[in-house]
Amino acid sequence: MMLVALLGFLASASLATPSQAEIGALRVVFTKGGFIVGVGGGQGVLTFRGRNYPFTVSGMSVGFTIGASTTKFVGRALNLRSPGDLAGSYVAGGAGGAIAAGAGGVQLQNANGVILQLSGPRVGAEVSAAVGGVTITMR
Repeated sequence: MMLVALLGFLASASLATPSQAEIGALRVVFTKGGFIVGVGGGQGVLTFRGRNYPFTVSGMSVGFTIGASTTKFVGRALNLRSPGDLAGSYVAGGAGGAIAAGAGGVQLQNANGVILQLSGPRVGAEVSAAVGGVTITMR
């Protein structure tokens, strides 16, 4: 009887398919400018499970920001269960700069638990030491 119960438990456990978080690839172009308060926006594409999902990005930072720059980020989105998990507000704090060309990198997290790890070349003339956030909206 105990063996039958154990086999039944094992069979039911093997049939359950827990939702596993996955990783998606990101490409984002983000343009930012400002003096003290920085504002920016851009667009990107999430590649997830072999499909592309376009999105828009808007953001603002408060702190020391002077100039303007465009960054072409590439990276990954961790903890995705569906493409819609990418949408939401992300908070970031960081420092960076560019004169003609440079590099930028950021790690962000939203309320869905999605973590974005992004880096890429920055072009323009901008120096910043600010705390800001971005909002991603799926198109």
